[in-house]
Amino acid sequence: MLFLDQARILVKAGDGGNGCMAFRREKYVPRGGPSGGDGGRGGDVFLVSTIHQNTLLQFSYNPEHRAQRGRHGEGSNCTGAAGESIDVLVPVGTVVYADDSGARLFDFTEPGQRYLVARGGRGGRGNAGRATPTHQAPTEHEPGRPGEEKRLRLELKLLADVGLVGFPNAGKSTLISRISAARPKIADYAFTTIEPNLGVVQLDDCRSFVVADLPGLIEGAHAGAGLGIQFLRHIERTRLLAHLVDLSESTGREPEEDFEIIMRELASFSEELAKKPMIVVAAKMDAAQDPDRVARLRRLAEERGLPLFEISSVTGQGIEALKHAMAERVLVPLPSPEGERK
Repeated sequence: MLFLDQARILVKAGDGGNGCMAFRREKYVPRGGPSGGDGGRGGDVFLVSTIHQNTLLQFSYNPEHRAQRGRHGEGSNCTGAAGESIDVLVPVGTVVYADDSGARLFDFTEPGQRYLVARGGRGGRGNAGRATPTHQAPTEHEPGRPGEEKRLRLELKLLADVGLVGFPNAGKSTLISRISAARPKIADYAFTTIEPNLGVVQLDDCRSFVVADLPGLIEGAHAGAGLGIQFLRHIERTRLLAHLVDLSESTGREPEEDFEIIMRELASFSEELAKKPMIVVAAKMDAAQDPDRVARLRRLAEERGLPLFEISSVTGQGIEALKHAMAERVLVPLPSPEGERK
């Protein structure tokens, strides 16, 4: 399925119905008076978050969303029917911005949240509502008020507990396929992953957390190189970053050089992103022929005060330890049996 994480849409609330001008004319009612009813109120437009969507692709086919207008008022003091409101479903993790000013309007972080994004117009008053003791036969009636119309920019930021970052082909897709049921595309060339993948990691104690496999970064990504900053926004919500460094000699680069380049790209995109809690993952240990490469990366992690985990997604080395280390940092620990008895 095509992944789309940005969209521009138009929302238009319903206009209010016009008020009616009418007079009651019946054979045995000599002084019927004004009887024009009010117009109905226009429908509202709501944005509603749902877990049943994980992309904004639907908005590329349907960018306009309009609520129903209110019915006009009628004679015999009949008020027009109100227009029906509409719900526009968006994935959890969607941030809503005003397209003209860029102001952030709402951030959907939980399923079932509702945000009134465009309010329907008020119905106009009919001439019956304008009658007074001194003005008993008014001919004035009001038009309905227009409903709000807004152009919005939607931006999807995936909700994940752990974000996997690193150079292309560092082993992120293989790792997420090893620790979860996700099955991303895996191949022996760079930029295999061209869209984020989410995987749910299940623990033996029935707890779980979500890991996001993000397309690989390269030097200059914050300025648009490679896949650029297109997917960096998806790790802004994560609680932990797992920085994968390829220790095989096939890269032609030094592992500490790879680490520093990725850290610079994260900081160039957002200082807060670079300061997130992080663990370093020495990947592809099965292909690491030079022990000195491992030692240098270990020293760098110690200098930065970051824990280092040596893994091989092929052989399974260190996978369980890494999985539980992630869980310890993103999940609330279970109470001990002694604490439960107390």
